[in-house]
Amino acid sequence: MSMKDAYEKKLKGQLSEWRAEIDKMKAKADQAEGDAQLSYYKEIEDLRSRQEAARDKLDELRDAGDNAWEDLKTGLDKTWDDMSDAVNKAASRFQ
Repeated sequence: MSMKDAYEKKLKGQLSEWRAEIDKMKAKADQAEGDAQLSYYKEIEDLRSRQEAARDKLDELRDAGDNAWEDLKTGLDKTWDDMSDAVNKAASRFQ
């Protein structure tokens, strides 16, 4: 397995974990009421948008040649760090 393939596999796994975490938040939001529910839904919408952007970056990686993917790695790492921070902050508010 190439470094690119291993990196892509790692990112795919993280996307799956985030999807599951966001789904848990959605279930909690569905049970909330009033302003809290609206706030939760807004946050979930933001997370889903960020998740879509991360997925788009992963698609760019998939399409990149074996030599060009290293150039994308820095941007991908930043996107992933930002998404991870956003999910962690949201999860703490959903507790």
